[in-house]
Amino acid sequence: MITAIAAFFIDAVIGDPRSNLHPVVLIGRLIAGLERTLYSKEATPRWQMISGGVLVVLVLVFTFLAVNGIMNLVNLWGNSVLTMIVEAFLLSFTISPKSLAAAGKELYGYLLAKDMEQARFKVGWIVGRDTENLDAGEISRATVETIAENTVDGIISPLLFFAIGGVPLAFVYRAVNTLDSMVGYKNERYLYFGRVAARVDDVLNYIPARITGLLFVISALILGFDWKKSWKILWRDASKHPSPNGGWAEASVAGALHIRLGGYNSYFGKVHFRAYMGDPVEDLSPGNIMQTIRMMYTASVLFLIISHGVFVVLSVGVL
Repeated sequence: MITAIAAFFIDAVIGDPRSNLHPVVLIGRLIAGLERTLYSKEATPRWQMISGGVLVVLVLVFTFLAVNGIMNLVNLWGNSVLTMIVEAFLLSFTISPKSLAAAGKELYGYLLAKDMEQARFKVGWIVGRDTENLDAGEISRATVETIAENTVDGIISPLLFFAIGGVPLAFVYRAVNTLDSMVGYKNERYLYFGRVAARVDDVLNYIPARITGLLFVISALILGFDWKKSWKILWRDASKHPSPNGGWAEASVAGALHIRLGGYNSYFGKVHFRAYMGDPVEDLSPGNIMQTIRMMYTASVLFLIISHGVFVVLSVGVL
């Protein structure tokens, strides 16, 4: 797990470089290219689901073979130190704590400056809902929800799959998550074609989401937030989220900060209600964004410490 710690450090220093050669960008291009070949609007729902399943299989197989091939070459030509360095750099592409924190801090700054035009514009980069009419509280809510939920798929999940199967499996997870973000929508085009991608994403995030919820409770204790309320709201409200996994991170954060997440969101002009999580003991404010960022980093470091401890125990047991 030294590799995971090194990857986390690399992300903290360098961040997620914006490049057309970024591995996740390349995975996205692969998905888009295969989608053009496999998707047919005229196909029956059954064939759309089959085609979407073929898309998932092809993307995951190609991603695994490509990353595994790179690691095999490094192992063949290099030593253990070089292998660890390459692994750490590749793994850093699958996690995004610095990007999450940067987005949150930027929105926090705009809200403090009362620059609502920029705040509404920039929050639209990280959420899918309509943002033109959001007030400061709703922008804070959207940002807190995004940081909390993305702690799962942007940090804990890839690190967990790395611990299980190395860099290739971490990239397989990232490919699944990218598939879900591109085709896993319940709209006319992707309702059937993207269903397999969405279900696979749900399955892979099932355990990491629950780990994250528990880590947030511990983070609340460490940071001096209300960990008892975090624990209570986690078990009371997590299942209310429309996603089988999204509520675990959001509910624990809501309880810890004495705020209420969920509510009314507008998508393409249509208003939808999402069940509330947490109690509105305190009004949502920009300060909640910074608190959530602190919880995100604390939960991430906790996961690294715990997973490293487990690795050491298992290594000693094997020896």
